[in-house]
Amino acid sequence: MNHSVFERAKMFMYRNARPLDMARFQYHFEGGSREAVLQALSCYQNADGGFGHALEADCWNPHSTPLHGSTAGEMIREAGCEDAGHPVIQGLLKWYGSGSCFNGKTWEMVVESNNAYPHAPWWHSESESACHTDYNGTAQIAGFLVRYSKPGSELYQLGIRIVREAVEALQSSELKDMHTCACYIHMLEHIIEAGAEEQIPCDLLKEQLYAAVKRLITADTSQWGGYVCRPSQFLNSRDSMFYPENKEPAEYECKHIEATQLEDGSWEIPWAWGDFPEVWPISKNWWKGQVIIENLLYLKGFGMI
Repeated sequence: MNHSVFERAKMFMYRNARPLDMARFQYHFEGGSREAVLQALSCYQNADGGFGHALEADCWNPHSTPLHGSTAGEMIREAGCEDAGHPVIQGLLKWYGSGSCFNGKTWEMVVESNNAYPHAPWWHSESESACHTDYNGTAQIAGFLVRYSKPGSELYQLGIRIVREAVEALQSSELKDMHTCACYIHMLEHIIEAGAEEQIPCDLLKEQLYAAVKRLITADTSQWGGYVCRPSQFLNSRDSMFYPENKEPAEYECKHIEATQLEDGSWEIPWAWGDFPEVWPISKNWWKGQVIIENLLYLKGFGMI
């Protein structure tokens, strides 16, 4: 890879990124600390332990919501945090344990309080977006509970139950949404890391995910400039269990990432809100930091950095 790809991306981060994303960038590429990531993440955490305050850049709701909680959980997973006793993790577990926005089966990813703050149309309470499936968000949250709750605790058992129900749901309905599929993959990763594979039908889950990943990746690479599904939605290294069956598009994405970098070091964001035109540019800039991290981690996973 042309070394300038990384250097341009680095300059964009230092000039534009949120402190949280800067801490993540430094952790992954400059020897920064995991604790710095968690400290920055804690600034989005409310007194009840949940997360808000536009942690998910398409939703500026300051209140604790499952959407922001699942986003925090993914950043914790990305940083490889193994300390379940960390205050940030314990706070989030406490919030999940409160039952807020939980109907006994799934967490409510789109809440009415979103409507009072700038947000993307798909996070409006009346949105009928195709990404609003039962287990988009919920599958990842359930895996998080299994990974970080005390084994045998009530919260742990809740996580196990929902994981099993999520797997069972795949028997009657195939995964058609890339976001939901990614949540299932993160759920599986949490289960494996927790050593809880014997408690769920992992072989059945893997079989479903292999088929879904191959089906959902957009085969026509000429469309990759738009909002489509690329391999990076599901994997970011050759070590991934999904790499062998998707080797060709996965390798091609490295070239695509390099070829589509903008002059300022960022990559284009292939969506927009429509509403709230006065604040969308701010969120768009936050998303550019997120996409830079994702793209560089992908290149790193393929030995390009």
